[in-house]
Amino acid sequence: MDIQSQAVKTILVADDSSAVRRAAAEALDAAGYQVLPAVDGVEMLALLAEHAPDMVVCDVSLPHLPGRDACRLIRRNERYVNLPIVMLSSANGLFDRARSAMAGADDYLVKPFSAEGLLQIVRAYVDGVDAG
Repeated sequence: MDIQSQAVKTILVADDSSAVRRAAAEALDAAGYQVLPAVDGVEMLALLAEHAPDMVVCDVSLPHLPGRDACRLIRRNERYVNLPIVMLSSANGLFDRARSAMAGADDYLVKPFSAEGLLQIVRAYVDGVDAG
């Protein structure tokens, strides 16, 4: 195993709900990931630039800069073309999922989510572990 794969992986979690941030942080921390919490889209972009996380988990309806708009901005930067981005939303419609995919999101997780559901997605993108 090389040094890169042994390093603690960092997940940026952006949601204006403290309960969602806390639930995600508890699940991810217990699984050995470092968590960077953000309360809005502007803070999310600042943390992204400062820390270069391994993945972003982002609510679609963040204050100041909505998640999909932030996703589009991230995808415009060559540095983040391959950064996994997962959108969080309480909406589960096909149109909602399609809008997130069109913004550049790699996946979509419906709230409320289970710790195991979140971890399956994170492991698939960050660690290359098949969820099946």
